[in-house]
Amino acid sequence: MLPTENKAAFSLALVYALRMLGLFMILPVFSLHAHDYTGATPVLIGLAIGVYGLTQGLFQLPFGYLSDRIGRKKVIIAGLLIFCVGSLVAAEAQSITQVIAGRALQGLGAIAAAVMALAADLTREEVRIRIMAIIGMSIGASFMISMVIGPIIAAEFGLRILFWMTAGLAILGILVIIFITPQPPRQSFHRDAQLSLPDVGRIVGDRELLKLDFGVFVLHLVLAATFVVFPLVLQQSLQVAEELHWRTYLPVFALSILFLPPMIIVAEKLRKAQGVFLLAIAMLMAAEIGLALSASYLAAFAMLVLFFGAFNFLEAMLPANVARLAPADMKGTAMGLFSSAQFLGAFCGGLVGGFLLATGDYAITFAWLAGILGLWFAVALTMKAPAYLKSRIVSLKALEQTEIDRFVDRAMAVSGVKEVSVYEADRVAYLKVDKSFDEAALQALVSPG
Repeated sequence: MLPTENKAAFSLALVYALRMLGLFMILPVFSLHAHDYTGATPVLIGLAIGVYGLTQGLFQLPFGYLSDRIGRKKVIIAGLLIFCVGSLVAAEAQSITQVIAGRALQGLGAIAAAVMALAADLTREEVRIRIMAIIGMSIGASFMISMVIGPIIAAEFGLRILFWMTAGLAILGILVIIFITPQPPRQSFHRDAQLSLPDVGRIVGDRELLKLDFGVFVLHLVLAATFVVFPLVLQQSLQVAEELHWRTYLPVFALSILFLPPMIIVAEKLRKAQGVFLLAIAMLMAAEIGLALSASYLAAFAMLVLFFGAFNFLEAMLPANVARLAPADMKGTAMGLFSSAQFLGAFCGGLVGGFLLATGDYAITFAWLAGILGLWFAVALTMKAPAYLKSRIVSLKALEQTEIDRFVDRAMAVSGVKEVSVYEADRVAYLKVDKSFDEAALQALVSPG
């Protein structure tokens, strides 16, 4: 990558990670402190945990559209300011409804689409997938860090300091955007990274993509609902003091990561993706059933390792399958709808967790979540295994118009090319290719002369 592309990738990954770190830090601790707020009930506790997903899911499209009109950086800075205000509202809250309002404001600063669009503006087509992968990895890292440091800070200084820290992280993100992230030379629409409204109907009409959207919805519903309840189980049933919760989460994440390489090798190298996909859902179900039945710390610890071993794989595999299934020129639209389903799943998970928490029986929560995962498993059984295709984006700016007119036919004749879409106004081609793809032959087609 070029120096400016490296700078763009890591600065935008940092901004995204700082924001998600602030959102996630309360996940493992909020239910432990929620009764400090007036009016707290189990349902409102769950709503406070998940409500950010509702506003984020609803507002990411308007924020992305606005960034096309007034500029990416302006929208990202505005979104981070709203996020900061929401954090301050939550930090000063005296009642649970005020916390909910603050969390809703945090989600309303929905900058995901604008960040991805800015990343696309700052990178060449041939390296854009790598940039998006770096940003994706930063989200996973922020989640793991937040689950470890959240309990440490909350136990030492209280829950409010987490919200104050979150406000500070938002300000730090604004400084990164202003002083580190490069200014794009021009702003344009990128079909591989942004949602196109005219294409929404075609994506929604694709049953296989809808099954993946349902999958990520359930995955994040189960995650949010589990952590409405599990911190209470750890403290009350298993007698682990809050200041020691990090000693559970840190080794859990370290051990769960060990599941990832073999599962990916079997799925990708041995071409057994569908089987491993179903296995991962079954692992989640087993983990929830195990948590419902666990009577000891060691058993609960093992189930949590199993849960995150499967979660890590599915969190990586689901978006990869969306990219494989979506038409190359509609990947941005498919990923935008997928992202909305993820956020709405977190919202519904908070509510479901709150309603189940109200029963007073923690085991019932885990049993119900296992049942929901069983529904996903049944849906996944009907899925078609996606073809092992990769996306490629090539610039056609060096070609004459007559060469562009013939590009589709000529590209389809290149070994390994399975799909080609050309957008003459942007002078860009979107391709799907398999492992036999002849890169040199394609480059010969897009070279001048």
